[in-house]
Amino acid sequence: MAADRFILSGRIVRLVPLEPGHADALAAASGASDAELYRWSFVPQGAPEGAKYIAAALASQQAGTAVPLAIVRVADETVIGSSRFFDIERWAWPEGHSRHGRTDPDVCEIGYTWFSPAAIRTGANTETKLLMLAHAFEVWQVLRVCLHTDARNQRSRAAIERIGGRFEGILRAHRMAADFTPRDSARYSIVAAEWPETKERLMRLLARPSDASS
Repeated sequence: MAADRFILSGRIVRLVPLEPGHADALAAASGASDAELYRWSFVPQGAPEGAKYIAAALASQQAGTAVPLAIVRVADETVIGSSRFFDIERWAWPEGHSRHGRTDPDVCEIGYTWFSPAAIRTGANTETKLLMLAHAFEVWQVLRVCLHTDARNQRSRAAIERIGGRFEGILRAHRMAADFTPRDSARYSIVAAEWPETKERLMRLLARPSDASS
């Protein structure tokens, strides 16, 4: 859908629609890393995996449940990772309700986020989350954004908590893990009423001379 194709621009990164032509760039972004960095995440290794990764993401977009994005570093136009909106829901609001007839999502999740090793601790992740959350809450006017991560992934959990995600609990055997086991997911969320505070937090983090997030 045309409404699902947009560009989100920041100072450090620009998020663009993920396309088949990004397969080689994604492979290059992930190829120089050690296995430990992506231990808990599905990250394509090599162009063939990149092509399959993109095809699956675009199939979800075609179904109306996801918006996959490539993350481009503004300084040199290099693709440094990927993220997506997914588990997009549009609720059946009754006629007469103020949200009846909406075409934009009511709730969504942000995930499938990964970065090249060179992008770690550069502020790229912080700005990516700021851009995506601002789009979700200010353009789509969603009621809630969820973020899940493998319960064992302490680095990811700390990053979500750092940007203001509220911990809701553990979903047992929630999804298949990157190591092909039933994954327990740590569930976090940000609701619309919390967005102004969360936005301020993210902007403060980005204003620091050296942002310590990925």
